[in-house]
Amino acid sequence: MISCIEVALKPDLLDAEASLLKKRAYNYFGIKIIDARVINLLTIESDFSQKELEVIKDRIFTNPVTQISSLAPLPVDFDYLIWVGFRPGVKDNQGSTAVEAIEDLFKTNFKSDHGVYTSKRYCLKGDSLSRRQAEKIAKELLANDIVQQWKVFSKDDWDKDQAKSIKSARVVLNHDPVFDVISMDSNEELQKISDQRNLALNPRDIPVIRQYFNDPEVRKSRETVGLSEPTDLELEYISQARSDHCNHNTFRGIFRYKDLFTGGECIEKSLFKKYIQEPTLKLKDEKDWVVSVLWDNAGVGRLDENTNYVITGETHNSPSNMEAYGGAITGIVGVYRDPMGTGLGSKLIMGSYGFCVGDIGYNGSLTPPLHPRRLLDGVIEGVKDGGNKSGVPTTFGQTLFDSSYLGKSLVFVTALGIMPSRINDKETHNKTTSPGELIVMSGGRVGKDGIHGVTASSEVYSDTTPAGHVQIGDPYTQKKMHDFLLICRDRGLYPFITDNGGGGLSSSIGESAMLSNGCEVWLDKVPLKYDGLDMWEIWISESQERMTISVKLEHIDEFMELSLEHEVESTVIGKYTNTGKLHIKYKDKTCAYVDMDLLDKGFPDWEFDAVWIPPEMRGLSEPVIGQPKDYEKIILDILARPNICSKEWITRQYDHEVQGTSVIKPLVGINQNIPTDASVIRPVLDSNRGLAFSQSILPWYSQIDAYGMMTCTIDEAVRRIIAVGGSLKHIGGVDNFCWPNIQFDPEKNPDGKFKAAQLVRSCRALKDVCMGYGIPLLSGKDSMYVDGHLAGEYGETIKVSALETIQFSATGRVDDITKCITMDPKMPGDLIYILGITKNELGASEYYQSFNEIGLNLPEVNIDQFNQIYKILEKAIDNEIIESCHAVARGGLAVHLALTALSCELGIEFDLGKIPTSDEKGALRNDRILFSESAGRFIITIAPENQSVFEKLFKGLPCSYAGSVTDEHKNLVINGCNKNKLTDIAIDKLEIAFTEKFGDMI
Repeated sequence: MISCIEVALKPDLLDAEASLLKKRAYNYFGIKIIDARVINLLTIESDFSQKELEVIKDRIFTNPVTQISSLAPLPVDFDYLIWVGFRPGVKDNQGSTAVEAIEDLFKTNFKSDHGVYTSKRYCLKGDSLSRRQAEKIAKELLANDIVQQWKVFSKDDWDKDQAKSIKSARVVLNHDPVFDVISMDSNEELQKISDQRNLALNPRDIPVIRQYFNDPEVRKSRETVGLSEPTDLELEYISQARSDHCNHNTFRGIFRYKDLFTGGECIEKSLFKKYIQEPTLKLKDEKDWVVSVLWDNAGVGRLDENTNYVITGETHNSPSNMEAYGGAITGIVGVYRDPMGTGLGSKLIMGSYGFCVGDIGYNGSLTPPLHPRRLLDGVIEGVKDGGNKSGVPTTFGQTLFDSSYLGKSLVFVTALGIMPSRINDKETHNKTTSPGELIVMSGGRVGKDGIHGVTASSEVYSDTTPAGHVQIGDPYTQKKMHDFLLICRDRGLYPFITDNGGGGLSSSIGESAMLSNGCEVWLDKVPLKYDGLDMWEIWISESQERMTISVKLEHIDEFMELSLEHEVESTVIGKYTNTGKLHIKYKDKTCAYVDMDLLDKGFPDWEFDAVWIPPEMRGLSEPVIGQPKDYEKIILDILARPNICSKEWITRQYDHEVQGTSVIKPLVGINQNIPTDASVIRPVLDSNRGLAFSQSILPWYSQIDAYGMMTCTIDEAVRRIIAVGGSLKHIGGVDNFCWPNIQFDPEKNPDGKFKAAQLVRSCRALKDVCMGYGIPLLSGKDSMYVDGHLAGEYGETIKVSALETIQFSATGRVDDITKCITMDPKMPGDLIYILGITKNELGASEYYQSFNEIGLNLPEVNIDQFNQIYKILEKAIDNEIIESCHAVARGGLAVHLALTALSCELGIEFDLGKIPTSDEKGALRNDRILFSESAGRFIITIAPENQSVFEKLFKGLPCSYAGSVTDEHKNLVINGCNKNKLTDIAIDKLEIAFTEKFGDMI
């Protein structure tokens, strides 16, 4: 029996969701909705009696103070009604929670063929509202066809019988699970199979695969378990394991690099090994606080003698561009599982985000999968729900806008955790599997979620066919699993844990079984969301909220009892062996049997041609721009530009106070509305030791040279850490690459060789700066192919490639959080100093962009000089002689002096002629000094009584007294090099410019 509970707010209460819909419909499309109400539907598939349904409605789903509810359609007036619900198979988190609530109420379990499915009715009224407008709202605001279904009804064609057309989103496959044996008599035949099944096998891998399965010894071994030719499951496994996502083939590949300017050529073998692995291992040997790097789900550093911290970063670009909310929430809960699966498991302590999207006001001729504004709304909400509902503070984030991200927006997410350094006298960062241990899967169940596009291409869709492309993460299920596993860890119940992410069980078991040198997996034991999945689908599904754990026989009963107590589903699905074989069975019939070292059977490295074309040879030069006549207008205009102005409307949606560890908040200043340089948390509440965290994204510099982009990005992240009280002695990095396609194709990707050279140069810079500053790379990620193929005005396909982008995250240990400082000046009369040299370095700057120019002169990172400056600044902060410190970044001194003034709401008087500059060629004018983005600079305030000791400390370094804080006025006063007054801008004007761009966003 199918029943439906309808719940809505009482008519006299403000419906926030409906109000937001009205606002967005008007702001996005100019559609005026006079009135709107949202009705929440719970479709219950069960044999509950009418009386039981009334109890469920009243006791679980209705707040009698604020809500009304009914088992019949609520009588809400409308002109058009939009119904939106999930497609079958899409994770319905609210529905799952509803099932648990009903089970708790009646102390019983739902039958496997019963369930609860949530959906919504949007009741809209408007004098001129049309069906076409209602459908536009449904399709472009309320639903995504990939994961949701929707229907539009007018008032005339809706009645109570129509409500019955809204069915449950139950999956019915009517399919008996099978595995196929694949015949591959030739390379061409296997290539055809790869194309048909979307395996994406590299053509150069195909002969190696065929050679392995045709090897007489291999065939003889396989005959003992009833196999000959490879099965579809085995080919899917190889496809996953050899993918660029899992095996990082690009970074392990061979690059034939050529410089067109010098004519020099060289061969670069494995960018990963040369520029990431080797320097990081060298630095690990030099720094005793680096505990574990390069092999686990996250890197491990030492917080104190009893506690380690872990950090990792991830991107979730492609899913987020298809379904923004689902892709983003899956990204954040997915990256949270990495610390949970590092060593013996970590407690999550913070997360961060980085969004790179197209112009949210875009109205051009190209048609992206999701409009940038809707996409940004979705990813913001996805990361918000993933973090806030997991009880994890989100303490830092950035949002960037550029037209190149119209093709593919980028969604970066980062996660940190802590764990005791030892448990039961065992080091927690070490883990392994051993023969005889049981393989346990805990958390969510397996469905078609995240399985590659073969699902879509090989099935005929019906009302019960599951949507398999995009997953929707469930933070509640994962939170329960997180807490349960920490208890198991502390009791010593398992020697190994890892997460199920990319590749699902194929990766987690495939990799963990290498430690024991074998495994036997029983796929028929794997808990499924619905029946009918084939063996290969169970093996590679990326359904969320799952961990793979190795449990010894003597601990399995206690492990399972705890799992039941915490309402976490755990199932034994196999055992680790030392047979040297990956042996997979279904109902005791073998469907895969390959060597554990299969991936070491001589698969060839990927190869790339890389040709570097210097910017001068690409026609770039310094633009000719006259000196501004109205500096106030220029400063206000730049302060209001999307990549400079306030993103408080995003930051405020994220809970940074949960867990009570926040020391320096994401927003600081007298009104807590100015973005901080770096956040600081105190992970262990009875200790004064903290962790500072920052990140930087400067993709515009890659238009000139990705080497300079990388050096500036790392340096900005580092100086942000220093600005709040961190130390160069303890900074770890996380490099997250997002790169367009670098494989040359004269028609489809003619600039592939140049983009390959950019990747090589960025990796060289990564090593140079990390070695120069002594920054080990604790973790990292590469996400290639950030290209989009969009429909043009006339139906043609237009490729849009994102800028070569790196997000560099930095975390630094803070020995005493009571000495941390923020960017806001504290007292009138304090003195303003500029630390660091300002040069004629405006290439790809915000100033040049405001004139639609790129330029040539990128900021240079002088590692030797900056090292000296940063170390002295550390000492000054530690000695508590500095009141405030702010790292100068995008927009230059003009922007950051304005932010400094806004942060304290006091007046600032400043002289450009007094700051340290490099003017050998007479190139520095007032505008170039104000808007230069030279690296390595800080705005510092000190109390007058500390002037002599401060100047003595910085003697011989580029550091000058250039202004003061005053309460005589609330203006930003800047005098030019010739003592002439350039600006006298009221703080109120600065605030309007900084906040009004996105002031109406929600």
